[in-house]
Amino acid sequence: MNVIWRTLLVILRARLHRLRRPLAPTAISRIRVRTLPTDIDLLRHMNNGRYLSLFDLGRWDLLIRTGLADATRAQGWYPVVSNETITFRKSLNLWQSFVIETRFIGHDDRAFFLEHRAVVDGEIYAQAIIRARMLRRSGGTVPHEELFAAIGRPEGLPEVAPWLHDWAAASGLPSTKRPAPSIWD
Repeated sequence: MNVIWRTLLVILRARLHRLRRPLAPTAISRIRVRTLPTDIDLLRHMNNGRYLSLFDLGRWDLLIRTGLADATRAQGWYPVVSNETITFRKSLNLWQSFVIETRFIGHDDRAFFLEHRAVVDGEIYAQAIIRARMLRRSGGTVPHEELFAAIGRPEGLPEVAPWLHDWAAASGLPSTKRPAPSIWD
């Protein structure tokens, strides 16, 4: 099953869950998935690139179940990932069931930070940190003051840990308004 079909299934399930049990913006989203033949590489474990694609499912679930997806779509806004990093601890094998856990871990004046985990029997197999911004369909970034005015400021959303600022600065590229030539030393 390709990731697009999984995405559509997660969106449908998240909408149904939201009707019965919406999530607070500070809650942890959990969805159960299974490693499929389309997820593995030649070494017979989940391909490292597939983790980030599957972690998108966790973001969809969190955004829909908290109501943030509907609120931002009504404004003509959409989230985009600007930085991400992943750390692997154990391999996920073919047909292995695991849980994707997703939560907001903070925000600053420009971005939201999320954490994803691939968890088996309560044990972390992989962890990703994501930095995302909200953009307008008409162009430009949505300032957080405007975003919080439209959707409300989530209670209990922590400030960003200092190391996350260091990581974002160290891993970032120049803005789209500045040149970024591909020159190898």
